[in-house]
Amino acid sequence: MLGLGAAGVATAPYLQRGLESALGAASQKDPTGLTGLLPNGGGFRYYSVAASVPHRDAGSYRLRIDGLVDRPATYTLDRLRALPQRRIVRDVQCVTGWRVPETPFEGVVLSDLLDAAGVRPEARAIRFTCFDGTYSESLTLSQARRDDVLVALRMRDKDIAHAHGGPVRLYVAPMYFYKSAKWLSGITLTREVDPGYWEERGYDTDAWVGRSNGRDDAPTV
Repeated sequence: MLGLGAAGVATAPYLQRGLESALGAASQKDPTGLTGLLPNGGGFRYYSVAASVPHRDAGSYRLRIDGLVDRPATYTLDRLRALPQRRIVRDVQCVTGWRVPETPFEGVVLSDLLDAAGVRPEARAIRFTCFDGTYSESLTLSQARRDDVLVALRMRDKDIAHAHGGPVRLYVAPMYFYKSAKWLSGITLTREVDPGYWEERGYDTDAWVGRSNGRDDAPTV
């Protein structure tokens, strides 16, 4: 029994990674979305609103910052990696109820990218778009300038995998996880909030954990 227990401890990380990989791959080919209902050892569920999502790597990934800015810019993955990085460890809370405690994310503070772009005075909000071709999100400019809002490159101290929205995703620590758009490809400064994919389907635009969507979850701050 002791031997079996030790073997289970030794093999658990490999089994978990295998399960995450298998579910992530299956979710990309599942138009029903049912794979998103299956939990895995890491506590996350896999959601995608597109029938399939192309892969991007260091050679093909691009992040465009445009709209009401003085200096539009396009970032490669290597260029993002070369910028100062911030690491945040918070619980992740999904609006559907599941929660993953103490999850590390690391990336570029969004406000640093906004400062580099030179936000114009008339800008009041940001629209985020994704290379799945379907998903979008939004934040007010004041929300986006918080120091716990990241253009994230790493999760759980590893590069963000494709199934988790990699190579780059948005991470909005104090809000429900649907605000942390996966497969991030565009950051556009706008005059007003343009509701994102789920807001158009009834979710709250201001998605503070525990203070929106009719839920009373413990805050993730």
